[in-house]
Amino acid sequence: MLSHKKRPAEVHCDQWVLVAPESVTDLPGKTENGPVFTRLHNPCTGEAALYLFDTNAQQLFEVKAFHEDYHSWFIDQTVQHDGRLLLVTPMDPLFMVLYYLIKAEKEQGKFQPLDQIVIDADFPSCSMLLQCAKLKSFLHHVTDEKEIGNKKFYKYNKEKTLKWLNKKVDQTVRALKIGNVNVGPRVQSTTFISGGQGSDVKEEDYIRYAHGLISEYIPKELSEDLAKYLKLPELSTSLPEPPLKKRKASDGPVEAEEDYTKFNSIDLKTKKVRDRAPLLLSRC
Repeated sequence: MLSHKKRPAEVHCDQWVLVAPESVTDLPGKTENGPVFTRLHNPCTGEAALYLFDTNAQQLFEVKAFHEDYHSWFIDQTVQHDGRLLLVTPMDPLFMVLYYLIKAEKEQGKFQPLDQIVIDADFPSCSMLLQCAKLKSFLHHVTDEKEIGNKKFYKYNKEKTLKWLNKKVDQTVRALKIGNVNVGPRVQSTTFISGGQGSDVKEEDYIRYAHGLISEYIPKELSEDLAKYLKLPELSTSLPEPPLKKRKASDGPVEAEEDYTKFNSIDLKTKKVRDRAPLLLSRC
């Protein structure tokens, strides 16, 4: 009788392969802190997920895992059984702060200093978001502000937020068109397939696709409000399944199961390729 072996990913590894911009590991001459892995709320689901701050927490990056079953890495003279590829991409920290602004509005409903809004006993590293470059200069897009005695106070503004998200959707639509990404009605928002567009593709398809992408970074309730703001009609019938030529691999936010934070105090072994660096994260 044949038996099926379970995927070896159950074994906790001491190294992973990660693709990240060179800026993540290029440390300046004088620096207080290097790159830091940390757990934060996923702004869409509220669940714990893995993120990365670069040097001195100037830029936030989200960490996603691309994986297929039964894949491994050959690293030097060893076999890395965990065949996942971790992808690190820049993320607007305002999406993360927005999660706390909405939470504070529901619980307090008043103006507060930012450091009293972005506070979390379960995820104390959330305070690092306030160090991100230019974050405070963009808060006016999603908040009302007051200044009392040289101290600023903030309060979530839903109307401003929807206008800001509308601009994000417009930017995404432009990028989709430039990249010639297929956004037809048979394509789901989690799948990118480049190629010629069908004749049935409408502007609404681009907007709906972009809305789906942006919705991965905002709470469900706000996503529904954004759809109404964009005047997207509700889908009356279920769409047919996309073609089977879609990729089998899945990529999604890395849930905080593995202890990647143990690499915060060690050097990263780096092999650079063009403008991105595949990193071998291992314990020294």
